[in-house]
Amino acid sequence: MSAQTAPAIEARQVRKHFGHAIALKGVDFNLPQGDFLTLFGPNGAGKTTLVRIFATLAHPSSGEIRLFGQPLSDGSSDLRRRIGVVSHKSFLYGALSASQNLLFYARMFDLPDPQRSVEQILERVGLAHRMHDAVGTFSRGLEQRCAIARALIHEPDLLLFDEPFTGLDPEAADQLAGLLHQLHDSSRTVLLTSHDLNRGAEMADQIAILAAGRIVYQERRAEFAGTDLADLYRTATQKGRA
Repeated sequence: MSAQTAPAIEARQVRKHFGHAIALKGVDFNLPQGDFLTLFGPNGAGKTTLVRIFATLAHPSSGEIRLFGQPLSDGSSDLRRRIGVVSHKSFLYGALSASQNLLFYARMFDLPDPQRSVEQILERVGLAHRMHDAVGTFSRGLEQRCAIARALIHEPDLLLFDEPFTGLDPEAADQLAGLLHQLHDSSRTVLLTSHDLNRGAEMADQIAILAAGRIVYQERRAEFAGTDLADLYRTATQKGRA
């Protein structure tokens, strides 16, 4: 990556208010292109709010955000096409098959060969054998894999995963971790929020901790490797509440 390459995400003094409640209190954040960052933080810290803002699904109350060097305030559809999002909700229609769901998104992104794109992405996430089955019949783990296929169908440069392990059994969580490793190896930029310290840190180039609406820790692997993550997390979140 050249020195001139803009970060995938650059945030400066981002604040978000919901009435009198303050979710984000001046977040400064930088994520280089090609990096995998895991964002930790307690419930209510503002992780989901921050991810929604980066995904262009919510607007900050103040502050500046750039994605790939472009101001988020521009609201460009071209910018949104570079983002894929997986959250607590799958954004899939239970009555439709996996193939039908993904065809809808492939056509929404105006892909040149939507059927082929659907078949390829379902093969990639291990769902080719269930492509004609209704998503409503899927286990939570299979539904999450289909949601990842939805997020990947248009080959985005930036992937945002908000607590994707929530509700998964251990086997499904291991399968999801394997998919995330593959995405990391593909040199895409990935931002993952998680409560699982060890799993989240194991696959990350860098980690950050959000507490009480502020980034209180952000370091690359060389800095946190070999440290007691639980102690690091505890100290950082206490600092954030101070």
